[in-house]
Amino acid sequence: MKQIQLLGLTFIVISLIACGQTTQKNTGKETENGWKALNESSYSIQYPENWDLDKSGKMGMSLILLSKQSSPQDQFRDNVNLLIQDLQGQNINLDKYVEISEGQIKTMITNGNLIESKRLSENGSEFQKVIYSGDQGVYKLKFEQYYWIKNGKAYVLTLTCEIEQFETYKVTGEKILNSFRLK
Repeated sequence: MKQIQLLGLTFIVISLIACGQTTQKNTGKETENGWKALNESSYSIQYPENWDLDKSGKMGMSLILLSKQSSPQDQFRDNVNLLIQDLQGQNINLDKYVEISEGQIKTMITNGNLIESKRLSENGSEFQKVIYSGDQGVYKLKFEQYYWIKNGKAYVLTLTCEIEQFETYKVTGEKILNSFRLK
């Protein structure tokens, strides 16, 4: 039961991130391709220089990368966020984490719809790619998440977009997601 509550909190927090959108100056170092690189003790990630990095820890997030507003009327900033959960002593492997998470997409996200879920392996690291949609307040959103389990921690990296903007941000968002490396 504790496992389900912990993962339920994850989905609520990710949904709230989609609406709580603040900004902080970029602090990453520039890479060869003009992107910024953020190197932390347990991971690294790259992102476009015109995206804003927020490492304030709001809602338990390790980072939030926020796109620029497309217009002054744009109330939602498409984003990539990282949640790191401590799973020590809970005996949760990637299969169990995926099982619980997929169940919560359908029960905890308003109009939650699981679109795709598949196991991938890259650079010797196995992870789950999950795409789903759902509503958060007035926003109709589409999410692309990657889950890793390493050293008793779950790493949940999420691209969150308004449904009608998903295809616009998909290439850049997936480039960010695919730049993520666990150390």
